[in-house]
Amino acid sequence: MFTHVLLAVDGSPLSEAAFHKAIAFARDARARTTALRVAPNYHVLTFQTEMLTDTRERFTQEAQQESAKYLQRIAGEANAAGVTCDTVYAVSDHPYEAIIKTAEDRGCDLIVMASHGRRGVQGLLIGSETLKVLTHSKIPVLVYR
Repeated sequence: MFTHVLLAVDGSPLSEAAFHKAIAFARDARARTTALRVAPNYHVLTFQTEMLTDTRERFTQEAQQESAKYLQRIAGEANAAGVTCDTVYAVSDHPYEAIIKTAEDRGCDLIVMASHGRRGVQGLLIGSETLKVLTHSKIPVLVYR
């Protein structure tokens, strides 16, 4: 039924649990996977931006290196379970847009992600990336909670 599953991961315990369930699902479906991690853009408010040039470059480099290590571990776990896993690192202030775009660009036919279950004022103020993916994606979404 599904042949290419996008796994949106963020390193949280719930995301890790969703990843493991998704790998088992992909193995049973004989599907390949793509693991995606989205990092935020670097933002700082200051009057003397020239002081931050090195900081921006360092932040970008360290975020990319940390994500590469994380995604390498994820791919290793998937491969050990017998599931082919590509990895993608994206930078965006709107993770839901990066998730949907990556799924479309890579030809994924299912998106799997965790829902952190933010409710009430916190859910209203922070918003739910999962809800945004559900609302805007034309690709089916499987939510792990």
